[in-house]
Amino acid sequence: MKIVIGSDHAGLSLKEELKEFLGTMGLRVHDVGTHSDQASDYPDYAVKVAEAVSMGQFQRGILVCGSGVGMAIVANKFPNVRAVVCLDEETARISRCHNDTNIIAFAERRTDTETAQGILKIWLETDFEGGRHKARVDKIRDIERRLSGKY
Repeated sequence: MKIVIGSDHAGLSLKEELKEFLGTMGLRVHDVGTHSDQASDYPDYAVKVAEAVSMGQFQRGILVCGSGVGMAIVANKFPNVRAVVCLDEETARISRCHNDTNIIAFAERRTDTETAQGILKIWLETDFEGGRHKARVDKIRDIERRLSGKY
């Protein structure tokens, strides 16, 4: 599985820890930044990750900022992206098996490394159930198609 990861300055520390964790799982990770603790704007990094997932260059994306919220908002502007802020393992599991999320956003200010690793492991290892949930995800895709070009 190819994974892209990005953070702003407020998520840099957790991003680095998650990259190491992914390496121990044998997963390839492409880091789009930031690589500095100097103030940066979360939309710049959310766009890089979301665009790469949206275009199919990567199967999954990981975003980290202070709350995870801004990153998820930006990511969900892109077609074929279903981003979720995850603060617990159950949300990670449900977001994958029911919603087929492909980007996870972490809140460094609310999530310690060990908890984030547990959440990420479940999110990566949980499959989409399909079935009745596929019909709902298909409706999301239909909305994206209808709205493309309208704004």
